[in-house]
Amino acid sequence: MEHILAKIKGDKMIWLVVLALSLVSALAVYSSIGTLAYKFRSGNTEYYLFKHVGLIIFGLGLMYLAHLVDYRYYSKLAQLLLYITIPLLILTMFLGSNINDATRWITLPVANITFQPSDLAKLALIMYTARMLSKKQAEIKDFQKTFIPILLPIIGVCILIIPSDLSTAVLLFTTNVLLMFIGRISLVQIGALIGSGIIAIAFVILLLFVIPEDKMMGRMATWKARIESFTNDGAPSYQVKHSKIAIAKGGLFRVRPGGSIQRNYLPHPYSDFIYAIIIEEYGLMGGALIVLLYLILLYRSIKIVAKSPGAFGALLAVGLALSLVLQAMVNMAVTVNLLPVTGLTLPMVSMGGSSMLFTSIAIGIILSVSRSIEDVTDIKKTNQFEVA
Repeated sequence: MEHILAKIKGDKMIWLVVLALSLVSALAVYSSIGTLAYKFRSGNTEYYLFKHVGLIIFGLGLMYLAHLVDYRYYSKLAQLLLYITIPLLILTMFLGSNINDATRWITLPVANITFQPSDLAKLALIMYTARMLSKKQAEIKDFQKTFIPILLPIIGVCILIIPSDLSTAVLLFTTNVLLMFIGRISLVQIGALIGSGIIAIAFVILLLFVIPEDKMMGRMATWKARIESFTNDGAPSYQVKHSKIAIAKGGLFRVRPGGSIQRNYLPHPYSDFIYAIIIEEYGLMGGALIVLLYLILLYRSIKIVAKSPGAFGALLAVGLALSLVLQAMVNMAVTVNLLPVTGLTLPMVSMGGSSMLFTSIAIGIILSVSRSIEDVTDIKKTNQFEVA
C-alpha cells in the first residue's frame, strides 16, 4: 500500500475530493436505479451498481495514468484531438444514435458502446485554447494574430454541438471565454464577444416563439417548452415538480440512504437529477457538502495556477477545473429550479459512461500539472540542501 501511495502524486486534496465524490456517486446511483433496473433488468439493481462501480474504478485508473504524463505533452495532443473531434461531431449530427430524444451519441460498431463526442470536444477545445493562449502571450492583444485564431475553433465546435446539446455548447463557450479573460485577451475583444453571444442567444429564443411548432427542427420544441416552464408561461415541468418535492422531503439534515421516494417518479434520477435524490436522502446539509467539494476542487486548481511556472499548465488546469465546476453548478441550479432544465450531468457523481471517463481524464490532467509543480519544488529543495 505504501508503495502505491508513493506513486500517487499531485494535489492530495484534489485526490480526496475525487474519492469523496466517487463514494457519493456509488451510494446515490445505487439508490436511484430501481426504476431503470425493473424496466430493463427485472429488478436486478446490482447489475447497474457493479457496472457503475466498474466505471468509477476504470475512471480512477485513467486519472492515475493521465496524472503520470508530463502536462506539456498535452499541448502537442490538443491539436490532434481537435482534428479528430470535428469530424466526430459532424458524424453525430447525421448518423448519431437517438437516445432519450437527443442525437448526442455515436455507437461504436462491434463493441456496441455509445459515447458522446461532445465530451471529447470539451476536453480537446479547452486544451487547444490553453495551448494557443500560452503560445500567443507575446502578442496577446493582437486581433488578427491571436483573437481570431483562438476564436474560430471555439465558434466552430460550439456550432456543431448546438443542434443536439445547446446547454453543453453554451457552457463550453462560456468556459473558453473565461479562459480567454484569464489568458489576458483584450477586455474590449472579450466584451464584444460576450455581447455577440447574448445577441445570438436572444435571436434563437425569439425564433423559438416565432416559428410554428410544427415547423421547428431538431430540439427547438424542447428548448421552447423548457423556457416556458422555467418562466412560468407554461405549467412547471414534471421533472421540476418532483425535484422540488424531493428537496422538500430532505429538509435540513437527514441521513436515510436508499430512502428516496421521488426516485420512482423523477426521469433519470441517476443522472440529470441525481442531486435531488442526494438532498432527499441526506438533506440540505448533504447537498451543501457536494457544493463544498466542487468549490474545493476549483480552489485547489486556482492554487495550482498561482504556482505553475508556465502559462500553458496554469491555463490548462484552470480551464478544465472551470469546465467541471461550472457544469456541476448548472446541474445543481437546475435541480433547485434556478435555471431551465438542461440535461447536463453532475461530474463524477451522475451515472454515465463517456462523461465519467472524460471527466476522470480531465482531473488527471489537472493533477499532472500539480505533479510537475511538486517535482520542480523537490528539485529546488534538493539543490538548496546540496548548496548548504
